[in-house]
Amino acid sequence: MGVGADTGGYESPVEQTVDRTLSRLRRIDSRPDPAVQAAPPVAEGGPLTLADLYRDHRMRLVRLAVLLVDEPATAEDVVQEAFAGLHRHWAGLRDEAAAVGYLRTAVVNGSRSVLRRRRTAREYVAPHQVNARSAESLAMLSAEHQAVVDALGTLPPRQREVLVLRYYGGLSEAEIAEAAGITRGTVKSTASRALDTVARVMAERSGGQ
Repeated sequence: MGVGADTGGYESPVEQTVDRTLSRLRRIDSRPDPAVQAAPPVAEGGPLTLADLYRDHRMRLVRLAVLLVDEPATAEDVVQEAFAGLHRHWAGLRDEAAAVGYLRTAVVNGSRSVLRRRRTAREYVAPHQVNARSAESLAMLSAEHQAVVDALGTLPPRQREVLVLRYYGGLSEAEIAEAAGITRGTVKSTASRALDTVARVMAERSGGQ
């Protein structure tokens, strides 16, 4: 779903490109992990457990966090802390939709904390964007899609959050506003600025080549 989809507006070429790229990553990352043993489905009407949520949502949340903080190990830590927080608030979040919303917000906030700590560490050097994603996922992307992922890595944190939540997370403007703690109007304006920056970065790098 593009930014224009909420408003009925026209999707620009760069918006279509970002949408195609992150939708492609989402499809790649949604493949079952063969290393994880499949668990039997919860019986209809059965109680939701933390184990169910962990099994069904952990990998998607990790890959969401990777797009926000670049480093897989750090992304794992962010998601683990999100699930730890969910455990502490479990009594009031037995509804799956509310629990998943809590996890998304916790991942966004945890990622912000990581980035703030990085900015205060003078010795920190950002990892190369191409090496930050899993080699398997990147190997399945076209050169154009890889260029989009690299351009996303140049965005300020808030702008990257909005685009990642929209096109990779597939969230609506209202859901992004809730997860990021901003208004729907801010979601729209931030997405617009972010798309303009992605277009400029891609054009500059393409011209340089």
